[in-house]
Amino acid sequence: MITRFAGFLAYLAVTAEPAFAQSPNPLLPRNLSPWGMFLNADIVVKVVMIGLAFASLVTWTVWLAKTVELGGQKRLARRRLKMLESGGSLREAVRACETSRDAVAQLVLSTAREAELSDGVFDEGFKERVALRLERVEAAMTRQVSRGVGILATIGATAPFVGLFGTVWGIMNSFIGISESHTTNLAVVAPGIAEALLATALGLVAAIPAVVIYNHLARVISGYRTLLGDASAQLLLMVSRGHRSRVDQMPRAAE
Repeated sequence: MITRFAGFLAYLAVTAEPAFAQSPNPLLPRNLSPWGMFLNADIVVKVVMIGLAFASLVTWTVWLAKTVELGGQKRLARRRLKMLESGGSLREAVRACETSRDAVAQLVLSTAREAELSDGVFDEGFKERVALRLERVEAAMTRQVSRGVGILATIGATAPFVGLFGTVWGIMNSFIGISESHTTNLAVVAPGIAEALLATALGLVAAIPAVVIYNHLARVISGYRTLLGDASAQLLLMVSRGHRSRVDQMPRAAE
């Protein structure tokens, strides 16, 4: 009889232990979705995540704005280049561009301004002065369309390290929690580690598009500068012909 009672108690102990082990711990977070992990994260990790989300928003905003701007500028530059390649005179080009402020128009007006200051004398010094003016205008127009692109390189270079800082901070807090709870149960430390790794994931989400978009915009800007170079070459060809009749009675052009 005593042996049977002892065996029954042992059976209850064995069957009850898994039940206690499977009971939910009210101290553990129940929502392990990305939003739930963000809400349960440490304040420093939250600040890192918010900063990375803002950086990602800046990346896509710059991409949209620069895509629209560069697309319009390149289409206009191609139309102006076709006009210059059609064989018209500098005077005709000035008339077509005198009310515009696009890059090729600035090249045309700068050339006309130098022709005006030189009194129509087309010598070697004149061509050098025109080339210098065109080079300066090209550089200025390129800087203008490149504004805001440099921040993408900064985001692409720093976002992974910012995310890594949030991860290190979160894992450090997880180890502190292990020390305070005096347990190495994975269910206790896993949520904190998952929250920390979310910061690294957000860092990569912010950095990878920034690098790809920066390289894409750099190629587009390089192509745009090539168009400006072609327009400058056409203007130099135009003035190198040295026919005074092409600039006689030239309309006054402002830079």
